[in-house]
Amino acid sequence: MPLCRSPRSLRSARLIASAALAAVLALTAAGCSKTTGGSGDDVTGSIGSAPPAPRSEAEWRRSLDVWGDRYKRNPNDAEAAMNYARALRATDQRAQAVAVLEQASIRNPNNMQLSGAYGRALADAGQYAQALNAFSRAHTPDNPDWRILNAQGAVLDQMGRHDDAQKHYTSALKIMPDEPSILSNLALSYVLIKDLKRAEETLRRAVNQPSAGPKVRQNLALVVGLQGRFGEAEKIAAADLPPSEAEANVGYLRQMLAQQGDWKKKGSKPILQKPDSNT
Repeated sequence: MPLCRSPRSLRSARLIASAALAAVLALTAAGCSKTTGGSGDDVTGSIGSAPPAPRSEAEWRRSLDVWGDRYKRNPNDAEAAMNYARALRATDQRAQAVAVLEQASIRNPNNMQLSGAYGRALADAGQYAQALNAFSRAHTPDNPDWRILNAQGAVLDQMGRHDDAQKHYTSALKIMPDEPSILSNLALSYVLIKDLKRAEETLRRAVNQPSAGPKVRQNLALVVGLQGRFGEAEKIAAADLPPSEAEANVGYLRQMLAQQGDWKKKGSKPILQKPDSNT
């Protein structure tokens, strides 16, 4: 288990650690300070004038207080419900986030943005069938939302329905060609069916896009490493970070690839990242 690190190092290291199932890898030792980040971004599509998502734990706590107070004063306020749930998820209160969005969805049955937020919260809580149901109300066949299609694909992958998932990613790419978040999820879907070559090709296409973020490159590092090209994988993993943080990420990469190898020898299912339903 990794040693305690600074919050900044933990955030960067989790770019690599996100490539494993959270339920399988314990990413922080007991007593390490907890950090939060984009996990609270549960709203599908734009929510108009929503404020930028807070980043630090203190900011999330302030957001929790502000939006929680507004929601409690007016439970019919969909914007308050979504932002309150976002802060709840970011502070690991997933069940409460689901409960808030469930009630808000009942009060606002035609709010598609709220349905998207509810679907994300359900997916985050592992309630995949319910998440698909919520996502089905978050857009329409004649006006599909690529973010919803991407999220639906991620949930289908987590349910083991990889063919269906890939169809959703393909539909999303027709709307938003070369969108890195879609390509990254599609690549991870290929990993889940052990097609590492197509996964690498898809991730290389993703990282070549100007909007590709570090998480996409870390996924590429994992896929390259899974094919035995460890030196190349480490270079990719370290490319975005200063030396101290790069060392932490490379350490996580080595740890995960070693675990992948151990599981393979035992004939067990490998540890793979869940495609991201929080796009």
